[in-house]
Amino acid sequence: MGKGNDLGKDPVAKLVWKLAVPSMLAQFINVLYGIVDRIYIGNIAEVGGIALAGAGVCGPVVTLISSFAAWVGLGGAPLVAIRMGEGNKKGAEQILANCVVLLLGLAAVLTGAFFALRRPLLLTFGASEVTLPYAESYLTIIVCGTVFSILAAGLNQFIICQGYSTLGMITVVLGAVMNIVLDPIFIFSLNMGVAGAAAATVLSQAVSATFVVSVLLSKKVKVQITFGGYDRRIIKRVLSFGLSPFLILATDSIVIIALNSSLQKYGGAEHGDMLVTCATIVQSYMQLITMPMAGLTGGTQPVLSFNYGAKQVDRIRKGEKHVLLMAVLFAAIMLVLSQLIPGQFVKIFSSDDRYLKLSVWGIRVMTACIIPMAFQYTFVDGMTALGVAKVAVSLSLFRKLLMIALTLVLPIFWGAEAAFFAEPICDAVAGVTSTTVFLLVFNRLMKKREAMPDGQALYS
Repeated sequence: MGKGNDLGKDPVAKLVWKLAVPSMLAQFINVLYGIVDRIYIGNIAEVGGIALAGAGVCGPVVTLISSFAAWVGLGGAPLVAIRMGEGNKKGAEQILANCVVLLLGLAAVLTGAFFALRRPLLLTFGASEVTLPYAESYLTIIVCGTVFSILAAGLNQFIICQGYSTLGMITVVLGAVMNIVLDPIFIFSLNMGVAGAAAATVLSQAVSATFVVSVLLSKKVKVQITFGGYDRRIIKRVLSFGLSPFLILATDSIVIIALNSSLQKYGGAEHGDMLVTCATIVQSYMQLITMPMAGLTGGTQPVLSFNYGAKQVDRIRKGEKHVLLMAVLFAAIMLVLSQLIPGQFVKIFSSDDRYLKLSVWGIRVMTACIIPMAFQYTFVDGMTALGVAKVAVSLSLFRKLLMIALTLVLPIFWGAEAAFFAEPICDAVAGVTSTTVFLLVFNRLMKKREAMPDGQALYS
């Protein structure tokens, strides 16, 4: 495993790069779970388009499961990093122990709830009579693997926050490679269709979860999984820290529901399913931008959290500056690619000209303001890393509530396709808002930290 990265002494620019790149790659590969499934599903003979719409309708549930993993993982990891910065290993291990129990409890509750409510949920999320059988087949198996998904995604953050960014990437790579290998076998060779895609995903997540747990039980990492020391106050603090990333992901589900519902309603019986299929393709492309960007800004949180605990304010300022530069550069590159060659991506899913034309247009529209999005992600995740949970949550909610409102309202006046414009409008508005709030809060927070007595524990 190596000694990992020294969060308190390594050069900040080098440290941000070493943490950001594996985290971005990990999230990019993580996106392949869903995209590879959809690529193979979209190419099933005769029913590919309808089956793809069915899998797309399951998106909100899959996103919700990920959001609960992020709630605990991204809530507990900054706290662990802060305790490490303070030199308090016992406190860090106690936080991790509480997070393991919390993840297992959430997995049990979510499995039962989604399994019992899967049919009415799918109808609410935009499934039609035609797409419902495919959606239900896919979702039933995915829900059965909830525990693997939550443990793999949630606990992986505790590997990354200790400086083992490469191990964090390997966790995801293992599952993604296995998924890519198993998908064609299950879908086509075993003739399982959409159920085969779901089964391949669950087995892949099980491999990732096993790897993560084995790493965190090993004595070679700085903070291991221990048992005992469960404390309601720690759980409350973890949930407070992780509320912002949770809301970002959880409300993504509501956005998907709103989008699919609007497209079905205003597209009508003739075009509704086709619009949902195209939206599924466009959302898959957007994940290639948002997930790596979240990996960049979330993966570098340990730099900020550790040095906040260690009271090294200058390193925090440098870290935030380098994270922003990397996020903006990534967004700029993706903007150019999105406007120039979106058709190459769409063709992977379908060769139907109807899907191709509309999906290419949707990609160009929805990516128009991703550079302001980079500011939103950087500053919201930065405030989360420093424990300014209320501000981070408020900014996250503002963006998502605006997006949901526009997704529902725009089609009323300009037709179903107008729902695609909600994304760029919100990205622009939220980028400006987040930047303004961050500039008002950050300097004041740094001065307050410098004035605190040495040795005083944060968020105890």
